[in-house]
Amino acid sequence: MEVHISKELKRFNHLMGEIDGLYHDAAVALGMPDSAMGVLYTVCVKGERCPLRDICRQSGMSKQTVNSALRKLEGEGMIYLEPSGPRSKDVCLTPAGRELAGRTAVPLMEVEDEIFSAWGAEEVERYLRLTQRYLEDFRQKSKRFYAKKERSSAAPGG
Repeated sequence: MEVHISKELKRFNHLMGEIDGLYHDAAVALGMPDSAMGVLYTVCVKGERCPLRDICRQSGMSKQTVNSALRKLEGEGMIYLEPSGPRSKDVCLTPAGRELAGRTAVPLMEVEDEIFSAWGAEEVERYLRLTQRYLEDFRQKSKRFYAKKERSSAAPGG
C-alpha cells in the first residue's frame, strides 16, 4: 500500500512519537508502567482527586488500560475510588499515592514547566493556540470521517 503524506505530517508524526517516547522513558526510569504514570499525572494535574472519565479523556488511554492501572494502583494502596455521582467516580490519591506522585509525576511536570518558563510568553501562547487549533480541527474533521465510515457500513452490502 502506497500512502502519500506531506513532509509536514511526517515531521509532525515523528515529533509526536519522539515526545511519547520521552514520556515512556521517564516512566521506565522512575520504575513505573506508562499507564500508572498516566493516571498519577492526570490526577496531579487536577489536584489530589480527578473524575475517572477525565483520566480516559486527558491521558489518551483506553478505558480498559485505565481500569487495569487503577486496579493495580488501588491494590498497592496508592489510590482509592470515591463515588461522586450516581454513575461517576473520582480517583483520589492516598498519602502513599501523594508520596509516589511527588517522586514521579510531579518532577516530570516540573520539567515541562521549566521548558515553558524558558520560552517567551508570546512563544508559549502561540504554541498553545496552534495546538488548540489543531485539536479542534482534528476533532471536527475526524467526526466527519467516522460519520462516513458509519454510513458506508450501514449501507446494504457494506
